[in-house]
Amino acid sequence: MRALSPYAVSLYTGIVSICVFAAPKGLVCHFGVFFMQSDNNYMSRALALAARGRGWCSPNPMVGCVIVKNGIILGEGWHERAGMPHAEVNAYAACGNADTAGATVYVTLEPCNHEGRTPPCTRLLLERKPARVVIAMSDPNPHVCGKGAAVLREAGIRVDIGLLEVSSRQLNENWITYMSTGLPFVTAKCAMTLDGKIATRAGHSQWITGKEARKHTHEMRHAHDAILVGSRTVLLDNPSLTTRLPKGNERHPVRVILDAGGHLPETAAVFFTPRETPTWVAATKERDYPFADKVFVLPATPDGVDMAALVHTLGEQGITSLLIEGGGATLASAFEAGIVNKVCFFVAPKIIGGREAITPVEGIGVKHMDHALPITELEAHTIGKDILLSGTLELKN
Repeated sequence: MRALSPYAVSLYTGIVSICVFAAPKGLVCHFGVFFMQSDNNYMSRALALAARGRGWCSPNPMVGCVIVKNGIILGEGWHERAGMPHAEVNAYAACGNADTAGATVYVTLEPCNHEGRTPPCTRLLLERKPARVVIAMSDPNPHVCGKGAAVLREAGIRVDIGLLEVSSRQLNENWITYMSTGLPFVTAKCAMTLDGKIATRAGHSQWITGKEARKHTHEMRHAHDAILVGSRTVLLDNPSLTTRLPKGNERHPVRVILDAGGHLPETAAVFFTPRETPTWVAATKERDYPFADKVFVLPATPDGVDMAALVHTLGEQGITSLLIEGGGATLASAFEAGIVNKVCFFVAPKIIGGREAITPVEGIGVKHMDHALPITELEAHTIGKDILLSGTLELKN
């Protein structure tokens, strides 16, 4: 079946099932465990709740929780922001004075069992005495993995794991990658015409896509910790690289600018609009950037800044997700370095033409088709008059 888009999880109602035998009518089998259709519905609701924390709860994962007793939802909640109460805490708070003993708790991620900025969620569950806890996926965090479920089982609570696990993993692909590798999840994004151009031969690019696609881009920015462009993009467009969503419901990513050639002007908008949003510069030589919040001097490659070194540096800075918005030389360097996890290419029904018009991925390119980068799990979504093509790449070793 088609993979779940992390930007449409609230609309997802499908079932992912892997069985070696048929499940009885009215049951769903996930990885050898039987679940009722109602279990599936409640976990789908928990996933939709979890998605409300997108962007806000980073660097933590998005988690949703639904508490049910006798077929009635007593309370629900999600992890709203990093440092604030976890989904389970918010769900129980929403129950008010209801008797929650013996309830079933549906949660999209294994409850934590360690002290952090907030108390362990397993402690709360043990106090509230649910009869059953249904978990979408185990926590890849080595401080948690399997330990939360084990504590609950030792207390006599039934624990079932794996319901809509694929959906939960796709929802938290950024966090899972960072937790398992220490590197940010990297998405390469561009907007191009039907003939594969991201700007005219004069460098003009406003606007290739329609307002709906541009709004979606701002939603992507909100969901990422950092955004990356090259200095040529700054020189041509002078973008602010901020997030602009209705009613100010937005988070601005850290702006990272590649400047291997030392061309970045001090008057660029990224240094001033808004000033409270950090702007970092990645260069290959020492140079004074008086308005940059941080400057990283990294190894050089024939294409500019060493992109592999850059993502390691960003990971060390706590960046869990990186959105590369181009231009063509920057995307080429990213693909060549093998750092891209996912592509999101918007295609507009327009033709620009011209040999000198800028393409999404420049560089030398491959010589033989056997060396072309394969895209898997490809999806196509219509957004306004444009089409969003997205898929995943297998990283280089």
